[in-house]
Amino acid sequence: MITAPAFWDKVATKYAASPIKDETAYEATLDRVRSHLRSGDRALELGCGTGTTALKLAPSVAYYVASDISGAMLDIARDKAWDAGARTLSFHQGAPGEGDLPEGPFDVVLAFNLLHLLPNLPAALRDIASRLPSGGLFLSKTPCLSGAMGLLRPVIGVMQLLGKAPEVKFFSPAALERQIEAAGFEIIEAAQVHKSNNRPFLAARKL
Repeated sequence: MITAPAFWDKVATKYAASPIKDETAYEATLDRVRSHLRSGDRALELGCGTGTTALKLAPSVAYYVASDISGAMLDIARDKAWDAGARTLSFHQGAPGEGDLPEGPFDVVLAFNLLHLLPNLPAALRDIASRLPSGGLFLSKTPCLSGAMGLLRPVIGVMQLLGKAPEVKFFSPAALERQIEAAGFEIIEAAQVHKSNNRPFLAARKL
């Protein structure tokens, strides 16, 4: 089975060229995120991909670090940031739970469409909490693929063996909230920004 960094390196160029599937939900997510950001914040985004979201959110804070496990994704993101003149935005290769993220502290950590792809979510959430002070925020939007979506497990399993899909975890929105709370957070906002109810936006404050 292909490793996560190798998989995302392989698909980086195609990923960068893919349009956002639901622009309305994407913009609604950005609006919710911005409502939690302050101009003086130091922010860390996890799983930034090719940097589209980082470029949109970086102007809302003082300092923004966009991280990803894929070097190829980050190469594309750096080129986009340079072309856009985004000088308060920097990039770092690493992943939560792997011990290779910048220490911070950060005022806010962000993760979009990522948590279901992490091999050890409890360890990753503890890692995220360690980079935030008490009162710091963790903002996420995550596909929760339990229930009817769980029928995709065999299909995804075959695609993984063929190197055409990454490792995917299946959990419900309620289970995700419990895991975030177990890592030392209080959920302060839970909202649906998609037509389907399996991609909740969550805002959590570190206790």
